Amino acid sequence: QAQLVESGGGLVQAGGSQRLSCANSGRTFSSYAMGWFRQAPGKEREFVAGISWDGGSTYYADSVKGRFTISRDTAKNTVYLQMNNLKPEDTAVYYCAARLYFSSSPPRADFWGQGTQVTVSS
Repeated sequence: QAQLVESGGGLVQAGGSQRLSCANSGRTFSSYAMGWFRQAPGKEREFVAGISWDGGSTYYADSVKGRFTISRDTAKNTVYLQMNNLKPEDTAVYYCAARLYFSSSPPRADFWGQGTQVTVSS
């Protein structure tokens, strides 16, 4: 069973940067497309970024394009989300997801982590 554990959340100042990590503590997800979703208070969970199983293709929500970068390290069985120029509206619980299906709009995922809180102060 896939077990995804996020880390790297916390409090950052607007304009700052932070990197989230997602490690698989169960079966390998090296063959899975991976991604990040987030849910802000009072809002629905939304897609943030995704990456194909081989890292060759990436996908971003318009709201984060140019600021966030998703990457993966197959050897470490870890996916990352580098967040730059953070804004208060980026405040949310960020969820790592595995086995994304990009044919869906927004992308669908089969496995989820528990989430990590990212708070951006102004």
